[in-house]
Amino acid sequence: MSEKTKIIICGISGKMGGNVLSLLENDGEAEAVCGVDPFVKPLSVPVYKHFDEIKEDADVIVDFSSAENLRERLEYAGQKHLGIVLGSTGFTAEDNAMIEEYAKEIPLFKTANLSIGVNLMQKLVKAAAQVLGDAFDVEIIERHHNLKKDAPSGTALMLADSVNEVFDGKKRYVEGRSGIVGPREKSEIGIHAVRGGTIVGEHEVMFAGEDEILTVSHSARSKRVFAAGAVKAAKFLKGKAPGRYDMNDLLAENAE
Repeated sequence: MSEKTKIIICGISGKMGGNVLSLLENDGEAEAVCGVDPFVKPLSVPVYKHFDEIKEDADVIVDFSSAENLRERLEYAGQKHLGIVLGSTGFTAEDNAMIEEYAKEIPLFKTANLSIGVNLMQKLVKAAAQVLGDAFDVEIIERHHNLKKDAPSGTALMLADSVNEVFDGKKRYVEGRSGIVGPREKSEIGIHAVRGGTIVGEHEVMFAGEDEILTVSHSARSKRVFAAGAVKAAKFLKGKAPGRYDMNDLLAENAE
């Protein structure tokens, strides 16, 4: 039997970090060895404010903190030769450039959404765009809780990119509409963000044609679905060569 995957949870005091910790307490293949969070609180594993305080050995960092202080996490992973699963969104262009550089040194898992269902949805909307083409207008609606900081969501942009691949990247993204904007252009993909209450995450891609509408949608009913995806990603990363990985790589390996 192979040794358990040892995981450091970054953002362990938050809701997502807590979900990851809860799942790992009953996991036979992986375990949490410690956490890192500016808000230290007593948990079943040691919690540190900074990475340089960590004493435990690990294989992978699961990061559900925020897009801030990204360099600290990547530097620690690089120094210790650990894999890292980035579960946050809202990265800047500078952040993404840094992520690509570190992926040359360490195995790095990054996806806009860790849900298996959303990643299947990505494939479905791309297939629909290939069949329907320019005859159908594409509009994306995403709904999240009132505490989400970035808009549109990383998942909405991921879905838009999947559709746009079919059109060789020629579509332009229009984020919401206001005022007298004129008739809708064929070159548009509309993206609309809704924020309210405690909505975990809902995404809808609408293909609107003449006299018919096709809608592909996904609704997350609990944050645990993302925590479960992060744990799967951490197990997948253990022992991998340096490189940039995503959910497509994980799904492909599981299908073998």
